[in-house]
Amino acid sequence: MTIGDTMLWDAEGAVVRQVLVTGATGTVGGPLVHRLAAAGHRVVALLRSPDGAGHTLPAGVVPVRGDLTDPASLRSALEGCDTVFHTAGLAEQWLADPSVFDRVNVQGTRHLVEAALAAGVECFVHTSTIDVFERAPGRPFDESRLESRPLATAYERTKQDADRLVAAAVAERGLPARFVHPSAVYGPGRADATLNLALAQLARNQVPMLPPGGMPVVFAEDVAEGQLLAAGAPVGSRWILSDTYLTMREVARAVAAAVPGAKVPPTMPAPLARTVAAVGEGVSRITRRPPLLASGVLHFLRSHSVPDATAARTRLGWTATPFDKGLEATFAAR
Repeated sequence: MTIGDTMLWDAEGAVVRQVLVTGATGTVGGPLVHRLAAAGHRVVALLRSPDGAGHTLPAGVVPVRGDLTDPASLRSALEGCDTVFHTAGLAEQWLADPSVFDRVNVQGTRHLVEAALAAGVECFVHTSTIDVFERAPGRPFDESRLESRPLATAYERTKQDADRLVAAAVAERGLPARFVHPSAVYGPGRADATLNLALAQLARNQVPMLPPGGMPVVFAEDVAEGQLLAAGAPVGSRWILSDTYLTMREVARAVAAAVPGAKVPPTMPAPLARTVAAVGEGVSRITRRPPLLASGVLHFLRSHSVPDATAARTRLGWTATPFDKGLEATFAAR
C-alpha cells in the first residue's frame, strides 16, 4: 500500500508516517484511526474537545484540540505531518442554522487545504460523497462525470463546493489530493450518526412508518480500507465506495433478521412523507429541534442513487462487506 511513490507501511514497519485525521472519532474517521495506529503510524487526531472524546482513541494516538473553522489550530495540528485524511464534516440533512453547513463543510475544508499546502504534505485524502456525480434515478453511475448544476440540499451543495475547491487546489496549486466517495455509511461507533441512528431505532421498534425510497450503503470499516488504498492512487483520482442499494423496507427486513423482536414497519406513502417533512420542518423552524423526517433525507431516499464501485474493486482491490455481515458487527459492538 503506497502514498505516492513511498510505502504507507510495510511488513517490517520501516516506513512510518505522521498522519493528521480530521473527524477522528466519527463513523468514518474512527476505523481509519484504528487502522493507522495498528500499523504503527504516528497519528494526530484533530478534536474539538480532546478531553471529552480522547478516551475513544487507540493507544498512541495524539489528540490535538482544533477545529476546521479555526485556521490557526489547523496549522498547529499539521506541524510535522506528511499526510492528511480529511473525514470531518456535517452530514446532517437539517440544521437550525443552515449557514453552518457552509462554515464547516466548505470554509473548513478551505482552511484545511491552505494549511496542508503551507505544510507541504505529501498526501491529502479527501472524503467527499457520491452526491457530487451526475446521476439519474435508478441508473448506475461511476466517477466519470461530476454534476455541474447546484445540488438540491444545503448538505449536498456544500459538499459539492468543498469537492470543487479541493479539485481546484489539485489542478492549480499542486495539492496531492485523492478523493473517496462513500455512500451512506454505517458501522460500529457513534450511534447518533444518521444511518446508525436509523438502524438503532429500527432495532428498538421506534420507527412507526418507513419513509419511501432507499439508499446505497457501505460499511465503515470498508470505507477505511478504501481511504488507505486511495492514498496510493494517482493524485486527483476519484473512488466510489459503495456496497449495494437497498430500499428502506430491505434495510428494515435485514435489521429484523439480525435483532430478535425487531419488526418491519409499513412504508409511508410518498405524498404523506412529503407532508410530514414539510410540516415537521415548519415546526422545527420554531422549536429549533430537528424534524422527524427532514426534506433533505426524503430527497436522498427518493433519488434512487445507484453508485457503481467497479473501479475501486478492480483497480484498488477494494472489497465490500455484505450488509447482513456489517449489521451483525454493528449491533455486536453496542
